Amino acid sequence: MAAYIFDIVRESYEGLVQIKRPFSPGGLRVSRSSENSGLLASTHTAGMNRRAFSHHLVASSALAGALACLSPALAHADDAVAFELEYTGDVLGPIAGANRQGEYLDNLDIAATFDMQRLAGWRDTSVFVHLLNNAGGAPNDRAGTLQGVDNIEVTQQGARLYEFWVETNIGAINTRAGLYDVNSEFYANESAGLLIAPAFGIGSELAATGPNGPSIFPSTGLALRFATQFSEHVSGRFAVVNANASVLGDADGVDTSFDNGALVIGELTWAGATSIDIGAWTYTEEQGDIRLLNGLGDPVSQRALGAYLTAERELWMDATAFVRLGVSDGDTTPYNSGWQAGLLFTNVAPSRPDSQLSIGAYQGRFDSKFRANQRDGGIDAARAETGLELTYSDQVTPWLRLQPDVQIVFDPNGDRDREDLWIAGLRFAITPFGH
Repeated sequence: MAAYIFDIVRESYEGLVQIKRPFSPGGLRVSRSSENSGLLASTHTAGMNRRAFSHHLVASSALAGALACLSPALAHADDAVAFELEYTGDVLGPIAGANRQGEYLDNLDIAATFDMQRLAGWRDTSVFVHLLNNAGGAPNDRAGTLQGVDNIEVTQQGARLYEFWVETNIGAINTRAGLYDVNSEFYANESAGLLIAPAFGIGSELAATGPNGPSIFPSTGLALRFATQFSEHVSGRFAVVNANASVLGDADGVDTSFDNGALVIGELTWAGATSIDIGAWTYTEEQGDIRLLNGLGDPVSQRALGAYLTAERELWMDATAFVRLGVSDGDTTPYNSGWQAGLLFTNVAPSRPDSQLSIGAYQGRFDSKFRANQRDGGIDAARAETGLELTYSDQVTPWLRLQPDVQIVFDPNGDRDREDLWIAGLRFAITPFGH
């Protein structure tokens, strides 16, 4: 069923949009200001001119509209099927500290949740299917940071079966099995969700792990996740996830071999006035050291592991604060630790009930091995890459949300000789069924 839907979406979208495939986005493979005339002018020459941009947007909107028209047929009369559709587009790029050239990129989400108790009589069981399509430019190619500047930028563009899992209850244990995004439940804060920089999605020290990145956006792996409620305030979750993240739409399709082992991750949550998550993770197979070599000239095998803590608290009715801290081995990725912190304000303008404002800061701290590699390459190695972000979002119509965004990155790419990098952009999100 999922493969059939996936093929329809891929063929329809690729027929409508001529996908631009950049050579190789920098930084993480990876989770947007219309008033800036320099950014918009440079977008004109960024490999996608204004006419191509217009055709791209019209085609994508046409697909979203077609799917919206089909939604009544896809949804069961008694709400046994919940259908969601969102199209996100970003115009974003450097305005100082790098070549002033903006990029347009997009993300199409199509998701459906099937209540199998209503559809087939399977008690306490649901099936979730989530399709993605990503196209457009790669702004971090221009920005040249290690942690990225846009959470919908991907290395390989096109359509994917992003998630496909079955959820059921076994006594007091809630279970999910299938293609699963670890960051949907682990190492996540709701109040950080408005920010666009990828570091606010999952800590960079975990995002950089694995043979091709862990099971997060845009490619997931087969997983088995267990969750339970221990008491009124304490809950926990545990997952074993294929270390090789690969789905339908990726070159190798869904990986079932587990040849690279598994990511094992667990998290405990305290839900109170302050919500606190404490988590730890490791891989069952060792990974290559980023610097040390054995006698044969191959990377020394090292255990990849780490831990994290997140906290979130409502300060007053319309303001929530979050802070996150993560540490890792530092042998298998550039990072030995990192942190993120920020504030989310809602109902910013009394006349705009859906207005939101968020400010955040993040830092990925580099291990001495990575800094030594940087120095070997002639770079004046910094101890960290640090970023600040300010963003505002408003629902201007029931189906359209606009979000101007400004970021500044200090020591981009871990290079102390580089100027501070300023990023500006505009994100818009179209939800045909309303937000």
